[in-house]
Amino acid sequence: MISHSYDELLKSKHRLAMLLFFFLNSATALFSMVYPPEKATSTPAPLVIIFVLCCAGLVFSFFSKKNYSAHLNVCSIIIGLFWAWLIALRFQEIGEVDKNYLLVSLLSIFFISAIALSDNFLAFCLHAVPATLCVVFLDDFQHVGRILFTVSLPLIGLWLHHLMLRRSDEFTRRMLANLYSEREKFSDLSMVDPLTGLYNRRGLQNKLETLFSQASGHYVMLLDIDHFKAYNDNYGHSMGDQALVRVSAAIRDAVRSRDVVVRYGGEEFLVLMSNVQQEHAVRMAERIQNKVLGLNIPHLFNAEVSTHVTVSAGLAALEDGNFIHALGQADVSLYNAKNSGRNKIFYAWEATEKPQTLSEEKLA
Repeated sequence: MISHSYDELLKSKHRLAMLLFFFLNSATALFSMVYPPEKATSTPAPLVIIFVLCCAGLVFSFFSKKNYSAHLNVCSIIIGLFWAWLIALRFQEIGEVDKNYLLVSLLSIFFISAIALSDNFLAFCLHAVPATLCVVFLDDFQHVGRILFTVSLPLIGLWLHHLMLRRSDEFTRRMLANLYSEREKFSDLSMVDPLTGLYNRRGLQNKLETLFSQASGHYVMLLDIDHFKAYNDNYGHSMGDQALVRVSAAIRDAVRSRDVVVRYGGEEFLVLMSNVQQEHAVRMAERIQNKVLGLNIPHLFNAEVSTHVTVSAGLAALEDGNFIHALGQADVSLYNAKNSGRNKIFYAWEATEKPQTLSEEKLA
């Protein structure tokens, strides 16, 4: 995404360079037509062609959405050849009168190239080289050294500038790629509970956005560790954290890879099951309860339920994409399960609870 945005920025930059290129050439051509050199008796055809082409190119570039980098190279060589043709025609008229015409013309072409094409070395060369070769030929190779020196300075400068721009562009792309990678990493971290490695509420919200593109058969299950406050008070918060980690791992292992497991609160977990039938959702809830009790985490202060850590659960169907309603039903079922003695599973579609009090002997 970020790389795409940066490419769009470069495309916009090339478009502006194209507009500036056509504007400077058309403005120079218009100035030459309005204020022709001394002794010039006519308006040469290439001058008119340059003006018309650049005005048309200016309008086209303003409205077009094409790849301007490739178009800029083509336009540069075409306009450069017309400038060379103009210099040759004008030199035949005023060459003997104005000895500096060739040098002034060449510097004018280089001025346009340097201003509009400083970020595109190839287009710069394509625009300036035809006029340079024309001037060297018309000068009968008498001042080749001076002309080449005049030409080489901006060429070397633009070449070095082009290298620096390329390095800067590569560095910017690497930085953007690193920033995007870091953003993705921190985004993932922000959706994951740091203690258990499960999704947090933000991660759940992210998953809900894509959940309903799947097949029907969604169920919401809320689970709560029984008497967890007593566990923390008597065993300490460090042991409580270890218990949370083990219970969360048991829940994750008990469900399918496609199911979403969330640490919904302190000791409360949420499981979001998709593409599953009701009887399979029920068996999934029972499997989770068995897995947690099978951890054999001692909880002597849970004696009225079990001497080990247990969970109570509430299960509800998610219908018509109404997650809030399903969550409310699961929460009510969980509340009923805890008030009915804990270590039980209540289902929102049943008026009464399905017998689900398990013993360690049964699990063994």
